[in-house]
Amino acid sequence: MRAEGRLRTTRGVLGLVIGFVVVASLLTACGGSSGKGKGSSSTTAAPAGKTAGLGVGVTPTEIKLGVALVDFNCVKQFVDSIRVDQDKVYQSFIDDINAKGGIAGRRIVPVYDNYCPIGNAGALSVCTKLTEDDKVFAITGNLFDSSGDAQTCIAKQHDRILLSFNMTQPIIDRSPPGLIIYPGATNERTVRVVLELLQKQGTLRGKRVAAMGATQEASTVNQVIVPGLRRIGAIPATPAVLSISGSDTTAALTQLDSFIERWKGDHVDAVFLSGDEVSSKQFVTKLKTAMPNVQLYVDNTDVKTPAQDAVKSGVKPNPYENITSAGGPTPQEYDQSEHWRYCAAIYEKYTGKRAPNAEEVVPGPDGKTLDTNGSINDACQVLSLFHDIAARVGTNLNNANWVATVDSFGHVDNKGSGQFASLRKGKYDIEDTFRLEAFDSSIPQMGNWRAVTALENITG
Repeated sequence: MRAEGRLRTTRGVLGLVIGFVVVASLLTACGGSSGKGKGSSSTTAAPAGKTAGLGVGVTPTEIKLGVALVDFNCVKQFVDSIRVDQDKVYQSFIDDINAKGGIAGRRIVPVYDNYCPIGNAGALSVCTKLTEDDKVFAITGNLFDSSGDAQTCIAKQHDRILLSFNMTQPIIDRSPPGLIIYPGATNERTVRVVLELLQKQGTLRGKRVAAMGATQEASTVNQVIVPGLRRIGAIPATPAVLSISGSDTTAALTQLDSFIERWKGDHVDAVFLSGDEVSSKQFVTKLKTAMPNVQLYVDNTDVKTPAQDAVKSGVKPNPYENITSAGGPTPQEYDQSEHWRYCAAIYEKYTGKRAPNAEEVVPGPDGKTLDTNGSINDACQVLSLFHDIAARVGTNLNNANWVATVDSFGHVDNKGSGQFASLRKGKYDIEDTFRLEAFDSSIPQMGNWRAVTALENITG
């Protein structure tokens, strides 16, 4: 989900994940069962209050770590930006950790696995291979499955730790607490942050606001957005939950036509979009064409990708103009930060290549651009986080001690993102650096997020 400011909601993987989401949810309906059976536990029995012993994949000298990476050859026809040599990027940060003594004297031994993100069969195969065949202690990288089956396969069925992007709160809640860590903010928490920041501005007080999501966002729409709107003094209009299933969006678009007519009659001032499906081009374009003056809010920043596509294609007016979400530092701010300097220095040391910053557009093959910056920040963020948690666990690295450490961790030095982040019991998405931001098509080169409010530390 990003050269867009370092907050990750579902955009956890650059702004390209929106391409994966649309491909997975709107272009193809692929099935897959979650992993079979239950893997061996990653802990060793010990007296109450303490857990001795080592987890699966951990020896006195090594930690076996799975790294899941998207196969961009599978999706390059659907996206404008791609990643190459991802394993080399991740390896540079692993080499740096190992060169500095590893984690409690243990080397990280990576096991890489590439998968196609169309449908969830590829992500499920990552779970099976890395847990059952390679017997890793934890999995990181970019594991995407909007159904949550692959994440659940790893953390619940096989009792392994997962640090990855693009997850909702319900996906996290399906697994034992503390085994899934999301180095960003879930859509659900982003909704609460957007509403909190809008309340401070008084923006929606007395305004009629509708909420819209696909079927899988029904709980976010009805249980988070609608009551949240009431709480800040807005007047909720009839919410829309569109039936989006696989490649056929005909019914959903027809549903949207009906809701648009209702919203026009109710004089709706704004619409709050939840999820990548309803914030994709076909739905946003239809909505803004019919209601050009309606203000759009969204619980993810993946919309930057279709917004920039519209700029690139010369679409005017841009249907995403001024769409507002919660984000972190602007690209310019992040490029000047200590976190970026830290990540860039490691990449450059171990690859011998210059690290492009968030504001650069790097040309790639076949007219694509290269998201090397996103690769660097993803790898830097998840591997630094894994190191910091595991190092605090210490000698007896296993699931029970990992969870106990996570539940009492506190402030996170969130390399690859903003200055505020935290982990605690019940809070397993770490991002706390937020501001209101709006898409501005006039920002060179293809539009970007414009800061609307100052950065704040919002931990709730």
